[in-house]
Amino acid sequence: MKDFIHVLFAGVIGALAAYFNVLLVPLAVLVAVMLIDYVTGMAGAAYTKTLSSRTGVLGIVKKAAYLALVAVGMVVDYLITSALVHIGIHLQINYCFGMIITIWLIINELLSILENLGELNIPLPRFLVDVVKSMKDKVESKADGKHYRDGEDKP
Repeated sequence: MKDFIHVLFAGVIGALAAYFNVLLVPLAVLVAVMLIDYVTGMAGAAYTKTLSSRTGVLGIVKKAAYLALVAVGMVVDYLITSALVHIGIHLQINYCFGMIITIWLIINELLSILENLGELNIPLPRFLVDVVKSMKDKVESKADGKHYRDGEDKP
């Protein structure tokens, strides 16, 4: 029975890897940073004596909604790819929206982790906060089709 469970687990992981293709690593990173964010958020709330079960449950719901958002992006990718194939256009680009959404969420989670660590009075290197914020701005501007130079005002 134990071997069956190992084989089943390996099969499921292999199937997911084949299905998600290039999204597998970003999705794994997203899940990891979501867990870290949740733990650091709970620690920050405990430290500031604002810990509540309602906030904890809302945090879990928010993380589940993030995964739903990635799923929506993947469905949009699938629909666009299917429509293009239907009219005879074959592109090798898959998971564009799913990838952008996943990366954007990872960056948001990184910012949240840094904020949570700040609540715990952990010294944060300013350059790290600036780099993560800059990454978020760049992903948003690329996804919007707008390219801003450093120091340029964004609408």
